[in-house]
This record gives sequence, structure tokens and C-alpha cells, in this order.
Amino acid sequence: MARYDPKSAEPRQQARWAEARAFVTPDHDTGRPKYYVLEMFPYPSGNIHMGHARNYVMGDVVARLKRAQGFDVLHPMGWDAFGMPAENAAMERGVHPGDWTWSNIATMRDQLKLLGLSLDWSREFATCDPTYYGKQQAWFLELFSRGLVYRKDGVVNWDPVDNTVLANEQVIDGRGWRSGAVVEKRKLNQWFLRITDYADDLIEGLGELERWPDKVRLMQENWIGRSKGLKMTWRWIGDAPAEAPEGLEVYTTRPDTLFGASFMGIAPDHPIAKALAEANPEVAAFVAECRKGGSSQADIEQAEKIGWNTGLRVRHPFDGREVSVWIANFILSEYGTGAIFGCPAHDQRDLEFAEKYGLPVIPVVRPEGAGDDFVVSGEAYVGPGRLFHSDFLDGLEIEAAKAEAIRRIEGMGQGQGATIYRLRDWGVSRQRYWGCPIPIIHCQACGVVPAPADQLPVELPQDVTFDVPGNPLERHPTWKHVACPSCGGEATRETDTLDTFVDSSWYFARFADPKAAEPINAAAAARWLPVDQYIGGVEHAVLHLLYARFISRALSDAGLMNVREPFAGLFTQGMVVHETYKTTDGKWVEPADVDLITEGGQRRAVRLSTGEALTIGDIEKMSKSKKNVVAPQDIIDAYGVDAGRLFVLSDSPPERDVQWTTGGVEGASRFVQRVWAEFDGFDADAPADAAQAESLVRETHKAIKAVTDGVQGFRFNAAIAKLYAFLAVVKAHDRAGGAARGEALSALARLIAPFTPHLAEEGWARLDHTGLILDAPWPEYDPKLAADDAVTLPIQIGGKRRSELVMPRGADPAEVEAAALADQAVQAFLSANGLSVKKVIVVPDRIVNLVAA
Repeated sequence: MARYDPKSAEPRQQARWAEARAFVTPDHDTGRPKYYVLEMFPYPSGNIHMGHARNYVMGDVVARLKRAQGFDVLHPMGWDAFGMPAENAAMERGVHPGDWTWSNIATMRDQLKLLGLSLDWSREFATCDPTYYGKQQAWFLELFSRGLVYRKDGVVNWDPVDNTVLANEQVIDGRGWRSGAVVEKRKLNQWFLRITDYADDLIEGLGELERWPDKVRLMQENWIGRSKGLKMTWRWIGDAPAEAPEGLEVYTTRPDTLFGASFMGIAPDHPIAKALAEANPEVAAFVAECRKGGSSQADIEQAEKIGWNTGLRVRHPFDGREVSVWIANFILSEYGTGAIFGCPAHDQRDLEFAEKYGLPVIPVVRPEGAGDDFVVSGEAYVGPGRLFHSDFLDGLEIEAAKAEAIRRIEGMGQGQGATIYRLRDWGVSRQRYWGCPIPIIHCQACGVVPAPADQLPVELPQDVTFDVPGNPLERHPTWKHVACPSCGGEATRETDTLDTFVDSSWYFARFADPKAAEPINAAAAARWLPVDQYIGGVEHAVLHLLYARFISRALSDAGLMNVREPFAGLFTQGMVVHETYKTTDGKWVEPADVDLITEGGQRRAVRLSTGEALTIGDIEKMSKSKKNVVAPQDIIDAYGVDAGRLFVLSDSPPERDVQWTTGGVEGASRFVQRVWAEFDGFDADAPADAAQAESLVRETHKAIKAVTDGVQGFRFNAAIAKLYAFLAVVKAHDRAGGAARGEALSALARLIAPFTPHLAEEGWARLDHTGLILDAPWPEYDPKLAADDAVTLPIQIGGKRRSELVMPRGADPAEVEAAALADQAVQAFLSANGLSVKKVIVVPDRIVNLVAA
């Protein structure tokens, strides 16, 4: 019996698929149901590793299953190709960003094709292609005409390494999401998209996304940050600052704690703070110091709280106390009014500030059971309770106290209840070359003028240099100088380019018809959208995913498409991780150059190229910087494509990280060989043992059900585990005869096809089936034959699982009840807790609930 040779089989099957144009999506309605599966398209950084491969293989498994189930499948691929890495490469290597990008695309395309992915390459595009970004410019101008695009001065997040502005969502723990540099605050004139116009709609729409992870929906809801509270004005004591003559306006979500106010705080860039800084160099120095801090919520919470007493005073609206006004580094001008009242007893940041500067800490909410002597020190009390030390609010619970405080302030004419959002409008200007040009022209006479439609795309000039820092478009000698489309006078192009997240905010719609003359072919989008299954990293929960939902709404309102929620189903996959290895002088070493030796139960690492001892480090996400990358080509050369595909999906649930090990992929390779042995040794004329034949038929239907359920439920590892078990069953039923074994192996070939498609095609042919297994229907199971003879029933006491029973399926409830009461673990729990059973509830074949007291 010959061994399976993936090096010859895999190219052979890929050639068959290519010749048949097997993965080209029909461009017309065939009458079959549609299924659109999409992985977040990659940035062309140069090479893919097995971490990338896992993501794309997951999508491929789904695409192949749906095709076999009779769907027309759209499974495209493209490239998120603009961005700073290309400019960095231009500066470091003296190449043009475009040349670097297109070269990387060619390399990565070849690498992806090796994986045997069922991708429709006829729809491929890159966002740096003018034929793509010209369509983007067209819809950008449509949104501009509808008032959703505007320009204003604003405080922005400035990345001092990438020399560009970042949106709030692109600042991760106070650092640039790409460069890792500490972000600074600067004031610049920028272009914005009015995402806040859709804040309520974006929150409400989350309720429709039932096939999204709960954590992602929660992250988006928290990021949008809709809160109800009180916007009120505190009257000045003494002379009023010119910047706020009527009083200091604040917004609070805790008006119930007004009697606990001990100071007022304003942001360092609040108009009052700015005026004080202009008049006083010491205040200016303090404000400058505040700007050095990180801008994220986590940075603000962790940073030391510092303040400057302005000398200004306001009067408490209820009890008339004088309250001091401070500039404080932990207050953001972008949220609310840029001013707060500080209640240290019930807000941790306020407490740290108050304790630093010796300000009063006045508790006004006490937990159940606490008395009037309840004090707060070190940790603010933010739990439930009732009001005290609060005059007319005393005794009220928090929500009732909030309502009463708002009513009183409104009655005094000093404020009103209000709803605000944490979400800010999306700043899309980037001061860099390698991005989509913003199609706007500036004329001294006419102002801001959209580029005419017949001048789109506004293309990037090719003759740029990166020998000095800054935006090459700004210093280009000719590109920015144009005639005004309105008056014909001298004018200049906008030299900022668009945030790359704009490029990825609509690409899924372009895939419906990437050659359409208009940005989005409405008929094609109506057929294919929304994406049925979207796959990508959770790190994009409040970046790409939020922006894509916003742009889909904006384009729908503009009549360009008719789908407001672009992704019906979302799956966020785990990463492929690997050990790291270092030399004694701290240099990273690639796994391919490492020999792992186990002696006496201890593992050690030696560098193959030099023989030197290495330090085995942490298990981390595969990354070029730490050189713990496993290249698909290395795996293909050693074990074949299918073994690599199988391993990245088999070792852990797909939402969790999987640790790459040589042993793991070797095990997958052995499975491939065992499967082939069954195909290759099949004898259609073998005589049958009736009992074995009947048993194998039943086991085949069970396997079909388990694998189908596993793939459809994104439990790929469970589906593969069943395939391993089913192979063992097939092997054990060696006397089942040609018919039963033929049926079992035919089912096995189709069940492994999504995971190991090349092996499946080879097995299909060995079983004398004609055509491609790719075109064969997914196997169906008979529910009666697939039913298990036994079922595991959890036993719950007090709503918690305490034990379980294995009973015959369909067992009499009285028998189930008797077995549950006799269970040793149940008896032990009842005895240990002094409980007796009052009632038994049996849900047939599902669960047993014991009510005990």
C-alpha cells in the first residue's frame, strides 16, 4: 500500500480546481440561496504565517461546507494596502511605497494560494489601486454634499513617530496603534465624519446582531458611551471669567451626589484654562505637562492625578458652600462640557485628587447597614445604597435621588437633564502620502470646493521623496496646485489623505461587484449583503467594525446600498502562538533554527546553525519582531497543506489561541496517512458481516450529524475530534463489507473535505467517484440512525450542576428521578448542606432539577 504523497497530490488537485474555475462566484442569480463568507482582508506586509493561515482556513471551512450544502458562495480576497508601513519601508529602503506594497501583494497572494483556499481571485482588489480609491472618493463627496463630512479645528491625537493624527479608537493604552509611541495632544484643522449623528442607531442596531459575540457588542456599546445625566451651571462667586460669564457648566451622570461636591475640575484645554495659561507662564507650564500624559481611559486612571488651583470659586446650588475650581489632568474636554464637579467619596479619580490636595471627602451614599458615621478613605464607594448627609435627598435610593436632584436643578433654572455620548466624530485626516487623497480643493475666493466627478480619481503623484520628515504631498512642486473648479482661479488640493479605516469601511460592499462603474452596484449588493459570516480579530471591535457599521448606514441613507448592518454573523478567532527563543545576548531566533532536546524530563533549546544554547521564552502571538513565526511554506514542504490546515483547527476551540507545536502538526500528518490507508485499501467486493454492516451504517450517520453540527457551530476542534473517532470506527469495522464501508468512506471523504480538501479529492477518486468532491453534495443523516442510545443528563440543585446521569434515551421520568436521588454525589451534597429534596423536575433527555431546602 503506497503512502499518501501530499507534494504531488496537492498541486494536482489545485490545478484541477483552477482548470474548472471552481471558485468563481456566479455573477447572476442562479436561484440557489446565497452565502457570503469573508475574512478581514490582510495588510500586505510581506509574508503570511500560520497565524494568518488559521484565520483564512476557518473561512474556507465554512465556504466549502456551504457550497456542498447547495449555496452560491461568495468568498473573495483583497488587500488593505494603504498605511504607514509602506512609507516607513520607503524611508528605510529607498523604494517607492507602491512598489513595496505591490511586491508584497504578489508574494502573499502566492502564499495564500498554496493553502488551497476556495477564494474567488477574480474579484481581487487592493485599496491602493486608483480604480478602488477613486470610487471611495466618489462616495466621500456624496457624504460631503449631505453634510456628513466637515472640517474644523480640534484637539487631536498626534503620533510623534508616524507623524500623523490618530482617531480615539486608534489610541491603545495611550499609544499609537501601529507605532506604539506615546500619543500627544495637538490642535489641528482636520476633516471629520459625523459618526455621532448615528450614535443612537448604532447602539440600537446592536440588538439585531444575534450572531455577534456578546463581548464585541458590549465593547461597542461602551465605546459609544450613551449616558443620561444632568447638565447644569454653577454660579460664580466674585468676578466671572470672560470665557464663561454665566457660570461654569458641567455634565454629570451622578447628580445624586451633588451634596458630596468638594471641588470643581476643568480640562487643561478648557477655554478658562487656556485663558489662564495665556496670562500666567506657570499655568502654561502646568497645562503643557498635562498634555504629555496618555489620552486613553486606562492611562488617565493609572496616571498620577495633578491639578492647579485657579483661585476661582463657585457657589453650591443647594447649600450655598464655596467650591474651588481646579485645572486637572484627568478631565477630558471631549467628554461632556470639559468640566466636572468632584465628589471624591464616590469616584476613584476624584478621591485620589482630593487626597493629594487635602480637599474634603464627603460621603453621601451609604451601603445597606452603614450608619451616619460611614466614611470613605483610599477607595471610593461606588456601590448601591441610600442617600445621607444630603438634606432633601436623605433616605432615597440612587436612581430616585438622581431624578429628584435633576428636578430641583431644573426648577432653579440652573440646568436640565441630558443625554451625552462618549463617542466623538471620526477624525479622518492623516498627514501622510500613502493613503487615499481627500478629493477637496481649497480656493481663497470660493473656499472649500469638491473635486469634480470627471476628475476622479484624484491620484497620488508617483514622483515623491521621503528624504525629510513630513507629508510629501505638502511639499510636492506641482501636484497640489490646480485651478479652482468653481472660478478657475489658483487653488490647492487638500494634502491630507484619508485614514486607512475609511478604506476598509466599505470594501465588503465593493466585493459584490468590484468592476462596477459606480462605487457600489446596488443590485449586486442587494443580492450578497449582508456578509453572512465575517471572521477576524476582536482587536477591531471599536475600530473597523464600528466604522463599517456607520458607513453602511451613511451609504444606505445616501441611496448607494440598502443594508445598514453589514455583517450578520461575526466570529473573532484566537491567535496561533509559539514559544520564543533567544540567544544569550538577547537576540530572537526563528523556530526553524532551533533544535528542542528533552533529557531527564527537562527541555532545552539549541541553535541549529551555531550549536549555542538558547533561552526558551514565553509563548506569544506569532510576530516578525520576536521571530516566533512558522511559515506555511515550511509546513507544506515538510508535512503538506492539509496537515497544517488540520492542526490549526484541531488543537483548541477556534475562539481561543492555539499553540503551534511540531508534535501537533506531525500528529495531523499521521491522521492524513491513516485516512488515505482506508481509502487506498477499500475493496468494494468485500463480503459483509451483517451485524458489523448495520453498526457501521449507524455510526456513519452519527458522524455526519456530529461533524455537521460542529462546523456549523464553529466548533471545528470538536468536529475534527469526531473525524478522528470515526476513522477508528471505520478501521474497526473491517468486516462490514463493501457496501457499508463504501458508504462510510464516501461520507468520510465529504466530511473531511472542508478541512483537508486535497486529501478528500484524492480519496474521492480512489473510491471511483467521478468529478470533483467539491461538487458533491454534503452528506445527510437519518435522525433515527444518528440518535445516540444513551444521553447524559446534568443534575442541578439550586440552579448549579452537582452531578450527572447517563441514562437510556427516552428513559421513563420516574426511573430518571429514582436514579438522580440515588446518585452518590447528590446524596453527599444534600447531607453536607443539611438539605432534603422537596421536588424533582425531570426534563426528558435534557436535565434533572432538584429543589431542596
